[in-house]
Amino acid sequence: MSGVSRPLRILIVAPAWIGDTILAQSLFMRLHQKHPNLVLDVLAPAWSAPLLARMGEVRNVIDNPLAHGEFNLPARWRLGQALRNTAYDEAIVLPNSWKSALPPFFAGIPVRTGYTGEARIGLLNRRHRLDPLVLPQLAQRYAQLAETPDSPPSARPLPQPQLQSSAQQQRAVRLTLRLPVDVQPAIFCPGAEFGPAKRWPVRHFAALARSLAADGIPVWLIGSHKDVATGEEIAQLAPDAALNLCGRTSLEQAIDLLAGARLVVSNDSGLMHVAAALNRPLLAIYGSSSPTYTPPLSPHAKIVTLNADCSPCFKRVCPLGHFKCLEHLTPESVLNQIDH
Repeated sequence: MSGVSRPLRILIVAPAWIGDTILAQSLFMRLHQKHPNLVLDVLAPAWSAPLLARMGEVRNVIDNPLAHGEFNLPARWRLGQALRNTAYDEAIVLPNSWKSALPPFFAGIPVRTGYTGEARIGLLNRRHRLDPLVLPQLAQRYAQLAETPDSPPSARPLPQPQLQSSAQQQRAVRLTLRLPVDVQPAIFCPGAEFGPAKRWPVRHFAALARSLAADGIPVWLIGSHKDVATGEEIAQLAPDAALNLCGRTSLEQAIDLLAGARLVVSNDSGLMHVAAALNRPLLAIYGSSSPTYTPPLSPHAKIVTLNADCSPCFKRVCPLGHFKCLEHLTPESVLNQIDH
């Protein structure tokens, strides 16, 4: 119809990690608050597509075929040419790398927004400068990209991520996995992709599982194929108390299982942020990392940390060799954080 302007079209270049993708939803929400008729698409790795499909703010998920860390200039040029057809008004680049800003540049998207990052002055033309003291949280930094550069942080509360999961989806995944549909389990997420300095010891998880089982609460373990051995060790240390589902679920199935949990106990990991975005009661265990930077954004989450004098060190493996920040965080202290 003549005189009616088309909706604003924004492309988000998403981060590579599951947790960071969840935290980026705060930006998506902020953009929709500012632009009611917004069309928002996300360029993301295939493994994060199930998360983005559960966010009501996202219209389309565009597959980013480039592996994390892969440069491949010809592939980035081809990707940019493919993006030209949608005629986006703006691209917001969340990763800080130089190469992540190339596809929107090759696509000729007129406004290209992001933090200056790795010498991206020629690739981004709406550049923000980061003050980590003003914006200590990653989600705050993402959400600030909805504002004009150098503007003060928005006075509005930071939107909290919200993933969608219906009762029908939750029932369907349990039937598919041959799990009882009439129980509300405690779910443990014992993995952490970053490294062992973020993983609570398996014997502690097992002891907590035994305590919950003694109260009649079933415990299910969820994680990727990399967590199968960890889950099996917990299950062996807690016989008849913990069911190992690590490696048996897709990310989409894990979302619907977590949505039906009475309680989630998780290391600082992507699944921790998934549980927070599903508004489940959550105990988030922190060792070498810091809840100041990437806390679970949920009023139902509790941070559980020893606050050891040597943490956070942000190392994959304990540089002192004792893993005190996690070893000394006892199952009893975590159990005491649970609201019975």
